[in-house]
Amino acid sequence: MTEKTQKNPLNKSIRDLPEGGKTQKTRLTQLARGGGCGCKVSAARLQAIMADLHFPPTDNLLVGAGSRDDASVVRLNDELALVSSLDFFAPVVDDPYDFGRIAAANAISDIYAMGGRPLMALNVLGVPFEKMSEEQVSKVLAGGAERCRQAGIPIAGGHSVECAEPLYGLAVNGVLNPACMKTNAGARAGDVLVLGKPLGIGVLSAALRAARLSAPAYQSLVSWSSLLNTAGLDFAGLEEVHAMTDVTGFGLLGHLFEICLASRVDARLEAARVPWIESAVALAKQGVATSASRRNLDDLQDQISGLDELEAWQRNLLSDPQTGGGLLLSCAEHAAEKVLSIFNRHACSRAAVIGCMSAMRKDQPVIHLHAA
Repeated sequence: MTEKTQKNPLNKSIRDLPEGGKTQKTRLTQLARGGGCGCKVSAARLQAIMADLHFPPTDNLLVGAGSRDDASVVRLNDELALVSSLDFFAPVVDDPYDFGRIAAANAISDIYAMGGRPLMALNVLGVPFEKMSEEQVSKVLAGGAERCRQAGIPIAGGHSVECAEPLYGLAVNGVLNPACMKTNAGARAGDVLVLGKPLGIGVLSAALRAARLSAPAYQSLVSWSSLLNTAGLDFAGLEEVHAMTDVTGFGLLGHLFEICLASRVDARLEAARVPWIESAVALAKQGVATSASRRNLDDLQDQISGLDELEAWQRNLLSDPQTGGGLLLSCAEHAAEKVLSIFNRHACSRAAVIGCMSAMRKDQPVIHLHAA
């Protein structure tokens, strides 16, 4: 996951996107208005859309549409529950095989984020055939199948439509023990916050769309965003982990706020301890950012203190939409080293303690940002 340093890493760009060393005529990222989890409907708009919708609870629905959680959970019996999620988006990269791998890893992550074990997946596919070849579409599906094989699950079918922009993702079903289920609620004052992957995927994707991304930085983008969050399975059995989610389209700040809101606690975030993808930092300092980053910050402006303490590039990365982002969890302080050890066993070598939880001081949670 490390990047080789170069005197000027932007000199060697992947303007024509390598696909096994070959030039690819169609740049998938140019076929859509946005890509990856940056395409998500904003939290504020989604809340407005769903304001008048009601989802009556049922006896066996443990986690449903009324929650801001990663997946839905239905109890089958006292020791077994079905966990289910759906995730798809437009291309975050130009290479179709890499697009498939990233989209699949991102979708499966929702099951891991609940402490679940994935069982099977269904393809969700949208294709503009006037812009994409059948060969490219086949490679997207092959990339998704490769990640599913790594997760140990079959793709059992799916659904496809012709549409204006390329779209791909998965509907994923899994199982968990209700007693071991992890949600975004349950964080406690005194807990520490641990992030499993470094931030910067959105910035790297934006640089790619602008043909400003180096080949090593592209490899970092693909490596981190396609890495399965299998550590979630181990955290399911760890009582000291009180809340868990994954960081995707709303950025670290947005998904941390969801934990705070569900758990009724405040958070203290130490910006200097947050892991970044090095090449994303260089680009962010040059002003590269996504429109979703600004939107994410706007949605949280009343729930954040200390933004003025940070540099502009730090603010952008903390709100940067992550595609296939890392797990974010709140755990007892004494379990932090155990949690970091588990992350390392699952190839999340950059996992770090980035802050802590505290008692809620107002009627709404607040994230307190600190530069040092």
